[in-house]
Amino acid sequence: MTSGPYVLWFRDCGTSCLPRVGGKNASLGEMTRAGLRVPPGFAITTDAYREFLDEASLGPEIANVLQRLDGADLAAVDQAGRDIRRMASAAPVPARVEDAIAEAYATLCAEAGVPDLPVAVRSSATAEDLPDASFAGQQDTFLWVRSAASILTHTVRCWSSLYTARAISYRAQLGLRDGSLLISVGVQKMANARTAGVMFTLNPTNGDLSKIAIDASWGLGESVASGTVTPDNYLVDKVTFDIIRRTASVKLIEHVPDPATGRVEIRDVAAERQSSLCLSDEEVIRLAELGKRIERSYGGPQDIEWAIDRDLPFPDNVVLLQSRPETVWSQRPRAPIGGGAAGIESVLATLLAPLHGEGLEPGAGSGTGGKRGAYDT
Repeated sequence: MTSGPYVLWFRDCGTSCLPRVGGKNASLGEMTRAGLRVPPGFAITTDAYREFLDEASLGPEIANVLQRLDGADLAAVDQAGRDIRRMASAAPVPARVEDAIAEAYATLCAEAGVPDLPVAVRSSATAEDLPDASFAGQQDTFLWVRSAASILTHTVRCWSSLYTARAISYRAQLGLRDGSLLISVGVQKMANARTAGVMFTLNPTNGDLSKIAIDASWGLGESVASGTVTPDNYLVDKVTFDIIRRTASVKLIEHVPDPATGRVEIRDVAAERQSSLCLSDEEVIRLAELGKRIERSYGGPQDIEWAIDRDLPFPDNVVLLQSRPETVWSQRPRAPIGGGAAGIESVLATLLAPLHGEGLEPGAGSGTGGKRGAYDT
């Protein structure tokens, strides 16, 4: 299926499409094409963003604001970001881009059999989710968006979120030129999450590659991503899939959609659920299996968003919302291991070493989402 230059479906995306769909959408495409259970959706390409900038002549105006900016003046950086986002929000979206988005959303609704299907609208910058940089939380994501008009509004907000003060400063720190950075937007069917969270395919407290760590909380993953809830934590052996540790936390609130208002609301968790573990053992093991498979494909430790969809039976209820390279321990040099431990390390390396160059195997397995949990720095 094609929708012109402005839309590319996840099922047609891959890492080769990164310049057009950004890191987040390219990863979703790779997992979709591998047969993993990823909620369906499409990318609004960087071609659409370019056309938006060109038709409104925003490129030169943005460059003018940034050229005279003193990066050490935090107040000036903040004001520059506000000025750029104000210009973007006032600019019209080209009619051909608007039509392509509306057509793709109508197709997504028809395929799901749900009119006004709730979707997540997520930023996907071309320098995002790469092994040598962590842009997690720097561009905007909007949940439970319904209607083509609302998707269009939130797409412009995603585009303009390239120019928050935090994003401008971080790119300057990395030496990235703003003019070279483009942004795509992902439109993805919402998972009706009973539980959601993040998974690291190493132990983020010490970098141990033989473990998988899972953070989980009730409701949508925003509770974990924003740091507003201390999540349950599970530690799993990557070789045997034994659950080594289960830590239940008191989870006072959850983010849940309200169909009546069309918004995501923060609600109190019922007392009997506050201290209860929010994943079953079989769900924990299934997540760990998927995490190990994804790590092998990408050739390095991953930081994965996931959800448990309350509308689906196990194991199809374990859905994947995003995978990006882990960027804390993965960039640290590893000390050589000597003595008697060398043999054990060699065995672990054989068992756990990611398979460089191996793609995600279609159909393998039985299956076929701010602050990132407690570990991101």
